[in-house]
Amino acid sequence: MSIDNMDKIFRPESIAVVGASERKGSVGAALMHNLIERGFPGEVYPINPRHKKLWQRPACPSIKDLKTPVDLAVIATPIASAPHLIAECGDAGVGGAVIISAGGKEIGPEGRKLEASILGEAKRSGVRIIGPNCIGIVNSRAKLNASFASQMPPSGKMAFLSQSGAIFSSILDLSIKENIGFSYFVSLGSMLDIDFGDMIDYLGGQPEVSSIVMYIESLTRFRNFMSAARAVSRVKPIIALKAGRSAAGALAAASHTGALAGEDSVYDAALKRAGILRVKTFEELFDCAELVAKQPKPRGADLAVITNAGGPGVMAADTLSEYGHEPVTLSAQTLKQLDEILPPYWSRRNPIDMLGEATPELYRQVVEICLKADEVNGILILSAPQALTDTAAAATALVSVIRDTPIPVITSWIGGDEMQKGRDIFNRAGIPTFDTPERAVRAFIDIYRYARTIEMLQEIPSRFPGKLAFDRPKAKDLIRAGLDTASRLLTETQAKQLLSAYGIPVDPVEAAESQQAAVRAAETMGYPVVLKINSVDISHKSDAKGVRLDLKNAAEVRNAFDQIIENARMYNPEAAIDGVTIQPMRKRPHYELIMGAKQDRDFGPVILFGMGGVMTEVFKDRAIALPPLNRLLAQRLMEETRVNRLLRGYRDIPPANIALLEEILTRLSQLVTDFSEIAELDINPLFVDHQTACAVDARVLLKPPDKPAPHHLVISPYPDQFEAHTRTSMGVEIFVRPIRPEDAPLLVALFESLSPRSVYLRFFTPMKRLPHSMLALFTQIDYDRHIALVALSESESEEQMLGVARIIFAQNLKEAEFSVVVGDRWQGRGIGAALLQRCLKIAEDRGLESVTGVVLAENTQMLALGKKLGFKATKVPDAGEYELSKEFRRS
Repeated sequence: MSIDNMDKIFRPESIAVVGASERKGSVGAALMHNLIERGFPGEVYPINPRHKKLWQRPACPSIKDLKTPVDLAVIATPIASAPHLIAECGDAGVGGAVIISAGGKEIGPEGRKLEASILGEAKRSGVRIIGPNCIGIVNSRAKLNASFASQMPPSGKMAFLSQSGAIFSSILDLSIKENIGFSYFVSLGSMLDIDFGDMIDYLGGQPEVSSIVMYIESLTRFRNFMSAARAVSRVKPIIALKAGRSAAGALAAASHTGALAGEDSVYDAALKRAGILRVKTFEELFDCAELVAKQPKPRGADLAVITNAGGPGVMAADTLSEYGHEPVTLSAQTLKQLDEILPPYWSRRNPIDMLGEATPELYRQVVEICLKADEVNGILILSAPQALTDTAAAATALVSVIRDTPIPVITSWIGGDEMQKGRDIFNRAGIPTFDTPERAVRAFIDIYRYARTIEMLQEIPSRFPGKLAFDRPKAKDLIRAGLDTASRLLTETQAKQLLSAYGIPVDPVEAAESQQAAVRAAETMGYPVVLKINSVDISHKSDAKGVRLDLKNAAEVRNAFDQIIENARMYNPEAAIDGVTIQPMRKRPHYELIMGAKQDRDFGPVILFGMGGVMTEVFKDRAIALPPLNRLLAQRLMEETRVNRLLRGYRDIPPANIALLEEILTRLSQLVTDFSEIAELDINPLFVDHQTACAVDARVLLKPPDKPAPHHLVISPYPDQFEAHTRTSMGVEIFVRPIRPEDAPLLVALFESLSPRSVYLRFFTPMKRLPHSMLALFTQIDYDRHIALVALSESESEEQMLGVARIIFAQNLKEAEFSVVVGDRWQGRGIGAALLQRCLKIAEDRGLESVTGVVLAENTQMLALGKKLGFKATKVPDAGEYELSKEFRRS
């Protein structure tokens, strides 16, 4: 469902409270009190058939009896009445409903059946639902408190979303104590309809929201969630506390990859890919929320620590070190300025220990010096109880200096009642303050991590030297054959053939069911060789003593064959044994890695990389990521492991071919993107030397897919079905395809080829260059929400981008805006028309209802193109612009 009617929920002009009451302690009474007494400016209608008047206003027996339509219904009656009430809401034109009532899926099958009835009525009528089993919603700016929480938070620009009513109430209470402002408080409850993805989408478009904080117990519609979060996190910080950090989901996994990629680590990878900062504790969630609400994002982790005692400064420095950072080194100029005002025996380094004689004026002067220091990207001000320090006066002196600064400034007044006065001063002034240095440093580093994650997500990936080729038909045949077997486990030979079809280097392997066949294969291959048990029922061959290495002649092969078969039968008497496999004996590599993939029940396929070999599960040095991967994302995945440092070269061990490993990960990602039938895939070990890499063992488990590819992914992959070689109406041969992140250099070249007039007609303002943020926005797109097709020259010696057309969907996914730009020398040759026509066809197929675009009146070429493609041109009043609009007819 789209986010239509969300404004009627969060900005209603009229509200009906179903189950309204005056009985003290009832939910209906609390709702009426909060709406009326908290100053909601619209109409509030009590609905209760037992009363004619409530809260000094007429009461109606039902929603259908209201004489005027309402925007929002808040339902506080037993949940059994909810299906009927939602049907009434739909018939009466109500836009949305908040169902406070509990008793849905949390009570079992009967509750789930009831929720299905509610949702059916909602879909029939288009009524959007918050809940059931929720506390309600708050919009501070609209003076809306449609909840039974007892208080309103201070007004601010942060939104809070929670599945838990207890966490909702706790954060609300703390926000008042710490003077942290919120624009929205939303209790989502069971998320029958509106979920985290919908809320992120909606809040992303609200100017009064600058950041989003979430308490998550579970997610629904994972692809929608990822799409919304990836779009919004680029412009608004999103912080999440995900409860249930359990690895229980890994216990039933059959492979190394399955055992290592546990449920919680998948959430970590998904939230990181979405640009969401994940925190681990309630305390950390609130600390981050406070810092995000009150301070700018840090440009770096270069923290200056100012203290009146050595101990707290050491604690802060130790905490920084635990996170992999050190206090910033102060420049000679900064040290000189500090020398002029501090006692001669001050620390002369960071942390800046002013000693116990620190006066309010000295605090102020030191902070002002650090604020002006180029090397400082954040300041932590500490104060411990000292006989010679008036800590409350110091806090007062600092407020005017640190209230509005270009870098984050945080405080920690350490101690009990004596220091509380200082903390209260900071809270009233809207300055973040913490009771320990460790909490303060953690909050600063968390926000730095968020800023760094967003920065990395917007980096431009480099291209591989050549185009990656894949043999999809061969892979499809192997997978179809594997699904027809009882075990649905590919043999090692088949698994390696599958990898080879996608360009992943593998060791040659032959299967043999007898001693004689094994000897023949070994002699053809050349000694020395390796023999391994060949059984779909034995995953970990070493555990079954099913591997023999460095066999140098026929006698050793015969002996090894007998021993392997005997060991396998002792290990698993029920195993189906198909003899052995033979492959060349390779010398010990510089590195052994593991690469793999598994299907997560929520997020679809995940990719794993780490240290491999028999010690894989001992060292547990691994990282996971969601496909699709490009070269940069593959590099980031590798960088999350300890083995990555070794791969760069260590002592006399030469560095690995990093580019090759990035390519293998990208090819593996493409394989699991193309085939949703792959349940688990193991490459362990992957032998890696200075220039080469080779999959020595491989295992692939298949299962009939729940969804066809690529719909099994939570991140929309590159839609290669839209690639086409075509000729424009003017006879120009072009290659049309969706834009890729790697296309940034081509897009820059196209922009630089535009005349100042063409730039002005496209962007409505003079621009000399494309800012990096805009370049990332234009190339790193979500293919579910953004259609962008480029035209590439078929005749130029080097790849050249001739033009780009885009259709960007609105949040409701029913409306969109379009744009077109073509290089000056290629204008008037049918390229813009070819691109936009294809974009419009894709958009129509996806269910788009209308598309618009604003065009300058002087842009006669674009106006003519719009007319040719069936757009209606409407003059914008008091502006030299036209709005081009086109509606798609639905059969």
